Amino acid sequence: MSASGIETRPTAQEQLGFAALVDSLPDPVLVVSAREATDAADRRIVFANHAARELLRIAAPGGPLVSAIRHPEVLEAVDESLFGGLDRAAAYETGGAQDRFWRVLTRPLDPAPDRSRLALLVIRDETDSRRNERMRADFLANASHELRTPLASLTGFIETLRGHARDDPQARERFLSVMAAQAGRMARLIDDLMSLSRIELNEHIAPAGRVDVALVARDVSDALAPLAAKRGVRLDLRLPQSGAAVVTGDRDQIVQVAQNLIDNALKFSPDAATIEITVIDDVTTETALSPTRPGAARLSLLNPDLVGGERFVAMRVTDHGPGIAREHMPRLSERFYRVEGQKSGERLGTGLGLAIVKHIVNRHRGGLAIESLEGEGATFTVYLPRL
Repeated sequence: MSASGIETRPTAQEQLGFAALVDSLPDPVLVVSAREATDAADRRIVFANHAARELLRIAAPGGPLVSAIRHPEVLEAVDESLFGGLDRAAAYETGGAQDRFWRVLTRPLDPAPDRSRLALLVIRDETDSRRNERMRADFLANASHELRTPLASLTGFIETLRGHARDDPQARERFLSVMAAQAGRMARLIDDLMSLSRIELNEHIAPAGRVDVALVARDVSDALAPLAAKRGVRLDLRLPQSGAAVVTGDRDQIVQVAQNLIDNALKFSPDAATIEITVIDDVTTETALSPTRPGAARLSLLNPDLVGGERFVAMRVTDHGPGIAREHMPRLSERFYRVEGQKSGERLGTGLGLAIVKHIVNRHRGGLAIESLEGEGATFTVYLPRL
């Protein structure tokens, strides 16, 4: 509207500018026209920005909307905007190598010069938010389940001690021992949950310290040596000289990585076995991931973003336990995931150890891989950018 009150249309130059602006938007945007409410094939795409053309594979404007979008909920929302003058929203999911979730917002526009009806469609990718919501729901469900089991055990023993076992010293001592173990399990779970939360909170902040990975491996091995000695397990350290395997990092977190990996190896090693802890200085990704067990299954659980020419410090922890079947390997770093048959007894853990390792390694812009052969053991390799 001009100052004189007369409606003015955008100039050709302004229209070109608007089109270029919309074409550069990251979200897919379409304008659809229609004349007949009863003819579904009458809905035509009169404009599609670059993102829409890429997503829906639109070769040129003028084609039918139904050839690009076939989801009934979306088409119904478009009709309500075209012929009902209403703002609407619809969601749909696409399959493929990875499922993707989309939300479509529709809004009526003023009629075209030829009096055909027009509607605007904006498509938003909600895949990440849906996945995060699912992850949050799964996390809460798993956490509550993991806490409920020892809590129920504690409640049951407390009721027993208040009842018929009140005056039975032997039963009381046995029950108190089990209660202490269950309380310790809950404490470990809460500690791991808090640790994982802190790591995720700062995962985007690059560490700035200087860490000797060989010294970390030695310190952690010394701390776990008494546990290994109780079962006759030997920790075989293969380390470079002091000061050679240095990375930029957070020492406390790298200690966590070494402790989780060596502790896992201890859990799954038979008595009187050997665990090899190897630190290799100045390697490429190819060297860090080179096979160590003929015939073993190998998988990268985390790959770093490579710029080119980077050199790494690698730490390998090898056990000679039962190994891990190939089908379980992709899920090992998921929260609370534990391999079937390894969820009870002395090997019981919180199921968060490898998730913590993965997030720490990701913060340090490194990589994580596993190599395993059933019946012969597993090797976990962490490699971090060399200072």
